[in-house]
Amino acid sequence: MDDSRFGFIIMDTNEALFGVLHGNVRDITMKFSVNLPKKRRHGGASSIRFARLRIEKRRNYIRKVSETAVQCFITDDKVNVDGIILANVADFNSELHQTDVFDPRIQAKILQQVTIIYGGEIGFNQAIELASETLGNIKFIQEKKILSQYFDEVCKDSGQYCCGLEDTLKKLEIGDIETLIIWENFDVTRYILRNNQTEEMKTLYLRSNQEKEKSYFQDKDTGMELEQVEQIRLVDWFVNNYKKFGIKLEIVTDKSQEGSQFVHGFDGIGDDDSYGFFLD
Repeated sequence: MDDSRFGFIIMDTNEALFGVLHGNVRDITMKFSVNLPKKRRHGGASSIRFARLRIEKRRNYIRKVSETAVQCFITDDKVNVDGIILANVADFNSELHQTDVFDPRIQAKILQQVTIIYGGEIGFNQAIELASETLGNIKFIQEKKILSQYFDEVCKDSGQYCCGLEDTLKKLEIGDIETLIIWENFDVTRYILRNNQTEEMKTLYLRSNQEKEKSYFQDKDTGMELEQVEQIRLVDWFVNNYKKFGIKLEIVTDKSQEGSQFVHGFDGIGDDDSYGFFLD
């Protein structure tokens, strides 16, 4: 399964929010409120003092954001996300990026800076949308790398791979899989059926055209209809259960040249033991 994690720093004049996007899961790691003075147009000595106060509070805010970013995105002296998106309402992105208190390890992981309309959780959602192309390009590159390695093993005929549903399931059953690669739209459903007379249970893996055939759901000897205990897309079943097998799961698309070849030439499911196990 895609293990990419992307950090988000959301800033406006009322609040700073730190979040992580992992697949389709959005988590808020930390947030805190701030009360920055508004700009004043009146002249005189008081306005100068006010301007200095405003600058000082703004700097303190930037410093606190920088320190909190370390708490959220540094673990054991290493950045714990694959990239970071900066999002702000006012002109905080350039200030944060340029300040000398912003940890260089985090700076090096910045992928994009975006301007949002709102702060807080609404701003977090907007930042994810605005950065979607950048994040998508990264996942696209990762997908190409995974499948290119798979095809390298195929070309070498190393024996460290398999393709097709039947061979993949056999290797899974004997525990001979490390990483599973599966196409996101893999057209197979997993059924568990029960014979209520014998209490026998059986598992079927059917493609959409096979699901229309009644014989799969009947006892072959008596013709009795079998009770359907479970029905789930195989992709979803792997998402729910891959950790129980101690394997890694990679879900790929058919949008790249490699992905299309994997889906149409290799049944969209396979195993690469040099990397792990792949299902598509």
